[in-house]
Amino acid sequence: MGNDALRVNAHPEPHGVNGQISAIGITVRGSNWYFTVTAIMTVSTLAFIALSFTKPRSRRIFHYITAAITLVAAIAYFTMAADLGQTPITVQFKRTNPKVSGTPTNQDREVFYVRYIDWTITTPLLLLDLLLTAGLPWPTILYTILLDEVMIVTGLVGALVQSSYKWAYFAFGMAAFLYVVWTITWTARKHAIALGSDISRTYSLCGVWTVFLWFLYPIAWGLSEGGNVIAPDSEAIFYGILDIMAKPVFGALLLWGHRKIDPARLGLHIRDYDDDPATTHGTHAAHHGEKGHGGGTGNNGATTAVPVTPAV
Repeated sequence: MGNDALRVNAHPEPHGVNGQISAIGITVRGSNWYFTVTAIMTVSTLAFIALSFTKPRSRRIFHYITAAITLVAAIAYFTMAADLGQTPITVQFKRTNPKVSGTPTNQDREVFYVRYIDWTITTPLLLLDLLLTAGLPWPTILYTILLDEVMIVTGLVGALVQSSYKWAYFAFGMAAFLYVVWTITWTARKHAIALGSDISRTYSLCGVWTVFLWFLYPIAWGLSEGGNVIAPDSEAIFYGILDIMAKPVFGALLLWGHRKIDPARLGLHIRDYDDDPATTHGTHAAHHGEKGHGGGTGNNGATTAVPVTPAV
């Protein structure tokens, strides 16, 4: 039995939503690719969760965050593969290429708003993975995540706008994006260097990887939702490859780098339910103000929770 998702979810025709139909939409080939990415995200989620059981509960925070990223992405890609979570938007630029020209009476292109719902959830989690690795203070982390949300929301609004005003939202999003890049490449990197060479190495690898990939997303947007240059199937491949690289591959690199890093060195002092509170407070007093590995402070402001001490 082949992939009949486009037929099953036709309302009343493929790419139809509330009586409107997108003349420029994915084909079965695009749907198959989205299902493939769904499988990759799902397998990655299971792998990250399985790896978490190799660590004590108090040291699983990065496994949980990373698994949550790919879990949300798997649901979003399943939705797109089923040709759901999209809406028809009339393109600003009418093209002659038959794959993006539509029909004489319909130049609507399907825009997957579910993709932006995915990014609204997963990109803050990804930044949390990255900035916690650098031991960045919570106020800086939260402000960076806010700017990230501005970047995603303005991208969505721009994709849903039919006129040239979409590029104003694109500009707002790029301004927010550049602040996020500044935090990753400068502020957070300095914090990571202060915490030790192993932390700095892991952060630098994942940070450079993320910044490089994130610079390609605006290009994908401009060629698809923005400029209507490439076909929706090509859009699916472009975004899909980027998301695979930015989520499962990023997650694998991050967790590999964290395999010998104690979260307490990052200021993440997490107490499990079977830890002895009395011993925990004693350890907190002993470690308060000490220098961490590589010259950083033992508690860099990333959290105010008490440190973990195994029960004896």
